[in-house]
Amino acid sequence: MTTPSWDAAYAASTPPPWDLGRPQPAFARLAGEGLLTGQVLDVGCGTGEQTLLAASSGAEALGVDVSPLAVKQARGKAAARGVKARFEVADALSLSDLGLTFDTVIDSGLFHVFDDDSRARYVASLASVLRPGGHLYLMCFSDRQPGEFGPRRVSQDELRAAFGAGWTILGIQADTFAINPGLFPATTALAWLATIARSPL
Repeated sequence: MTTPSWDAAYAASTPPPWDLGRPQPAFARLAGEGLLTGQVLDVGCGTGEQTLLAASSGAEALGVDVSPLAVKQARGKAAARGVKARFEVADALSLSDLGLTFDTVIDSGLFHVFDDDSRARYVASLASVLRPGGHLYLMCFSDRQPGEFGPRRVSQDELRAAFGAGWTILGIQADTFAINPGLFPATTALAWLATIARSPL
């Protein structure tokens, strides 16, 4: 999907389904467990709720998104709330261009937008910025979600296949995305929450 397409989602009169105005409950739980700490990267951050959550939990947090409009809105939220978080426009498939590495990476609903070829590029991109021993918390649409409307469904087997050499999957648990009412026919969707470690060198 092109940058203008993502910008259009954030320019609409109603927020896109994934833009809740608050963190996803799954990531709020992770923050409550003290897992969003150190230097944190939120990939595909949208308007920044997960980034702001991490920053409010004491992390040095950076959110990146391909949509300049989403990044502008995220910066506005940070300023309005007095939260020290950074936001930059960046391509999730070229994270090495940031020239930074992180202890923790958050993916709330990005993995499932990629086709097979881009998925492999995305995993390589994540590997370029997550420090050995660091953790990725990835939440994606689950193949248990009925129907065909919305993002591509992902199976546990697909997650395990994508994160092979150089990664250790510590767990994949059933979870739920909260969704804005409107375009999507429900206010929740079934998800997988994967905890994945970057293997030590």
